[in-house]
Amino acid sequence: MLTIKNLEFSYSRSGKLIQDFSMHLNRGVVCGLLGRNGAGKSTLIYLICGLLKPKSGSIVMDGCVPFNRQTEFLEDVFLVPEEFSLPAIPLDDYIKINAPFYPHFDREAMYRYLEIFELTPDLNLGALSMGQKKKAFISFAMACNTSLLILDEPTNGLDITAKRNFRRAVAECMSDDKSILISTHQVYDIDKVLDTDRNGVLLNASMAEVMSRYRFNFTTDRERAEKALVSLPVPGGYNIAEYLDSPANETEVNLETLFEMSQLPGFNFNIPNPNINS
Repeated sequence: MLTIKNLEFSYSRSGKLIQDFSMHLNRGVVCGLLGRNGAGKSTLIYLICGLLKPKSGSIVMDGCVPFNRQTEFLEDVFLVPEEFSLPAIPLDDYIKINAPFYPHFDREAMYRYLEIFELTPDLNLGALSMGQKKKAFISFAMACNTSLLILDEPTNGLDITAKRNFRRAVAECMSDDKSILISTHQVYDIDKVLDTDRNGVLLNASMAEVMSRYRFNFTTDRERAEKALVSLPVPGGYNIAEYLDSPANETEVNLETLFEMSQLPGFNFNIPNPNINS
C-alpha cells in the first residue's frame, strides 16, 4: 500500500535528518514507528502525509505521490498529530463539517469508539480537557475508515484507563483493508497492538519474527544478566533479552528491551540465531 524508497530530507544544509530511508507498509497491519526524540519520526509522518517534500527519493501510496495532494490520496489518509486544536463547537457539528471529506466515514463506528473511550456523542469540543479532545479526535479519525491512519504519540496526555481503552479501540478499528501507523517513544502503551516495528535501517520485522528469534525475561540473577544480549536494570532485577533456545520457550516481546538491543553497536537482526539454526 505504501512504499518509501531511498528517502532523504533535511531542514537545513547542515545535515540530513532522514537519510536513505526505505520501507514498505502492507494493508491490514498495525505498524510501530519507534525512535528516540529528535530521530525524525514526526518529520517522516509529515512526508508521508504530503505536508513536506522529500529532498530525494520517493513516497508512493496506492499510486499517489503524497506531496501532489491528489483528492484520492487526501480522502484515504488521516493524521492525528501529537499537538492539535479543535473548534469550540458541538461534536455533531464537527462531524457534519468534516465527515463529507471522507467517503467511508461511519457514524455508528464513531459512537462505538466514543463508548470505548467512555465518552458520549453529545459533546461540546470546547468544553473538553486535552485528554478528552484527543479521545474524541481519535474516535473521529478511526471512523473515517481511511486506508492509512497515522497516529503521532497518541497516548500522550491519556491516563492509564484511557491508554487501555486506546488499545481496545485500535483492535476494533483494524481490518484487512487498512493499516495504522503509530509513532511513539512510549513503547509500553502500544506493545500489545503492534504487528511490525522499524527503527531506521536497524530493524524491520514482525512481532512473530522477533519472538521466534529472541526470548525476553525478568531475572534477579546478575550473572545471567551479564551474559544476556542486553539487560536493563529495573527495580528488583533486570529485564533481559537472550537468543531463543527452543520454539517451546517463546515469550512476549518486551519492546523497550528490544529497542535498547537495536541500539547496540553491530546489531543485525538478520544474523541467524545460533541456538535455533546451528
